[in-house]
Amino acid sequence: MSRARAGVAFGLAAYLWWGLAAFYFHALPEVSPPEILAHRVLWSALLLVAFQLFAGRLGELKQLAADRRTLAWLGLSTLLIAGNWLLFIWSIARGRLLDASFGYFVGPLINVLLGAVFLGERFRPLQLASLALAAIGVTILGLGYGRLPWVALTLAFSFGFYGLIRKRLRAEAVAGLSVETLLLAPAALAYLVWLARGERLAFGHAGAGTSWLLAAAGIITTLPLIWFVAAARRLRYSTLGILQYLAPMGQFLVAVLAFGETFTRAHAISFPLIWAALGLYSWDSLRPRAVR
Repeated sequence: MSRARAGVAFGLAAYLWWGLAAFYFHALPEVSPPEILAHRVLWSALLLVAFQLFAGRLGELKQLAADRRTLAWLGLSTLLIAGNWLLFIWSIARGRLLDASFGYFVGPLINVLLGAVFLGERFRPLQLASLALAAIGVTILGLGYGRLPWVALTLAFSFGFYGLIRKRLRAEAVAGLSVETLLLAPAALAYLVWLARGERLAFGHAGAGTSWLLAAAGIITTLPLIWFVAAARRLRYSTLGILQYLAPMGQFLVAVLAFGETFTRAHAISFPLIWAALGLYSWDSLRPRAVR
């Protein structure tokens, strides 16, 4: 029981952190999303390598780097997670966190779809019902916008394909992310040098507060991941799956209550449909297998 309680505590900490992380990015309005991403990559790479060194796991990084096939797939996952991070930061800068939260709500259902298409997993009746409700919700949101809700769908599918690749690879979560950030680090450093030469670099020039916040990007990224790994080792995957909805719910509340984003009629219809779809999906996931 103490192990399960610790797992729930770690899971709550990770997902609540991810749900409230929008406040951090919102506090950097004078910094461009690409520069924030570059700092996130560089500082995360340093912290992750330090963590692996402290834990005596540098051998895991060497093994991943020595496997060309794994390294190639991690290169692809790196592009997906970098694009996902950049779009999320951009959505906050453009006042579209509500769209981002919608995408992360849809995410678990996209995983079901990708599992069926690429892994041969079979749909269960309630999963089909969940996907149908989600499709209706996305359609209504698109009609309300008068265009495809591309922010939400891009975030959902990019993270879904990222998870699909990582699921197929034998790479532990922290070690895999370490390699991904190290692969991105040269490009991130080159971009920051290019900004500095053009006198457009915010770090060190936009005030001490901004510089410290940018340096904290590594902690913002790595700490919840470590908590997540600790939770995953202590909890059933289905329990962890329920906790994951705390992150988009936090983003939703921050967008509406703190950032004052407009909650339209289309949102009022589409979000409950998505929540109903997630409710069906969660209930189906928690039922004993013998009942299914």
